[in-house]
Amino acid sequence: MDATASSGASSSLPLHLIIDDALALVSPLQQSFQQSQRHCFGDAAPGEFPLAANPSIVLHVLTSCNLEPDDLAHLEATCTFFRKPANFPPDFQLSMSELSALDMCQKRAIFKPMTQHERELFKQHCGGSWKLVLRFIMAGEACCRREKSQAIAGHGHSIAVTTSGAVYTFGSNNSGQLGHGSLEEEWRPRIIRSLQGIKIIQAAAGAGRTMLVSDAGRVYAFGKDSFGEVEYGVQGSRFVTTPQMVESLKDIYIVQAAIGNFFTAVLSREGCVYTFSWGNEMKLGHQTEPNDIQPHVLAGPLENIPVVQIAAGYCYLLALACQPNGMSVYSVGCGLGGKLGHGSRTDEKYPRLIEQFQALKIQPVVVAAGAWHAAVVGKDGRVCTWGWGRYGCLGHGNEECESVPKVVEALSNVKAVHVATGDYTTFVVSDKGDVYSFGCGESSSLGHNTLTEGNNRHTNVLSPELVTSLKRTNERVAQISLTNSMYWNAHTFALTDSGKLYAFGAGDKGQLGTELAAQRSERGAPELVEIDLS
Repeated sequence: MDATASSGASSSLPLHLIIDDALALVSPLQQSFQQSQRHCFGDAAPGEFPLAANPSIVLHVLTSCNLEPDDLAHLEATCTFFRKPANFPPDFQLSMSELSALDMCQKRAIFKPMTQHERELFKQHCGGSWKLVLRFIMAGEACCRREKSQAIAGHGHSIAVTTSGAVYTFGSNNSGQLGHGSLEEEWRPRIIRSLQGIKIIQAAAGAGRTMLVSDAGRVYAFGKDSFGEVEYGVQGSRFVTTPQMVESLKDIYIVQAAIGNFFTAVLSREGCVYTFSWGNEMKLGHQTEPNDIQPHVLAGPLENIPVVQIAAGYCYLLALACQPNGMSVYSVGCGLGGKLGHGSRTDEKYPRLIEQFQALKIQPVVVAAGAWHAAVVGKDGRVCTWGWGRYGCLGHGNEECESVPKVVEALSNVKAVHVATGDYTTFVVSDKGDVYSFGCGESSSLGHNTLTEGNNRHTNVLSPELVTSLKRTNERVAQISLTNSMYWNAHTFALTDSGKLYAFGAGDKGQLGTELAAQRSERGAPELVEIDLS
């Protein structure tokens, strides 16, 4: 069962087609006797569970419990029953754990449309096992909230995606980045009606630019008509005010988009990274013009290594890679401030492995690229930060730069599950739904609402502090998004498990989704946005 019989074979394995070969030639009386003796294959010691008595039920249980790929591998390693050929059609040589992994893959939206040939290539790219394919898909779902609600705090404008795939936008609209067919600002969340019938699973925001990814792998863009110099410069002089499909990507199934300064990156279903623009002087491993509209494969080691998540910062890109021996992070681009994590401040034209995680014995599961600093959450819940430490955005109690990832010791008693970075600000979400923030306190974007004595400036936070204003909502926070730009006052979104959205920080363009009181340009405490994302 290394590949399905046809491109349409995407449903779960039908139980009535599964043959109990182990007992097919045994009489009912003998079967009853074997089951009463609790033998595994008829020649094992009494007291063992009769797994072979009905393997179809075992397969159904494995699939229904949504076991982790590592759990399936452990079953296969410790019990012969799970690693021997299961004798199930259409591939009688696959083991029970492999069949279970394939069945769970077939439930995923990105896997269903694949042809038999595409699935086989996908499996080989991931390492030759359906368990590895499942791990790759689940890793992407975990760090990117695929097919779940999400909120994006952009550069003066905001995007909210519901669980059903509808998109709301609000805030600044000077380039048409809200997608409503006009250049008028909106302070109330407004649905993009031209996307009716299209399910969006991921969104990205840049300065005057919005990109959306559908469940069919299509990319839609609007706002400044440029993949390159979105912050300033001559590019993007034409405005697109409604979502338009990116024609140059129509033959590539895309699952994520990321907008950085001077470039745009997208990630394919199979884990391949493509970039637009900013390739002059081989800055991203290829030679292009600033206004290039054609995607280019990110040259170097990642051409043969599947990537599950990308994160774009100021002139650099991080990639979370999934290999048979574990997860790893690669970086490419501008090295100012040490934000590439290699122990220096030199640029990298090709993706380079950040080796420090191996020394720290951390398996990265989420990456975040701020304007000048970066962060990672490990599988064990530890948080690492590196890059420019201005305003305390690294959380180490000072403003020093770190050119390699360093564990945030102040969070040693917190198991983190999510991290978000902006322009010298960092947020961490714990497994309990609590939120910690640190860094630059401008625009009230940290959620602490503290002012320094004698003036109207907010205090910078050098070490992680619990955001008590979010704690008082009595909601578990699942995702944080904050503005990632040095040119805009920042705002922050907190999305809860129940689908509620809270906003705070700068709101002068309506980007908080609620109207501010007269003479107010920001909000220090989280306020509920009237929109249901569940």
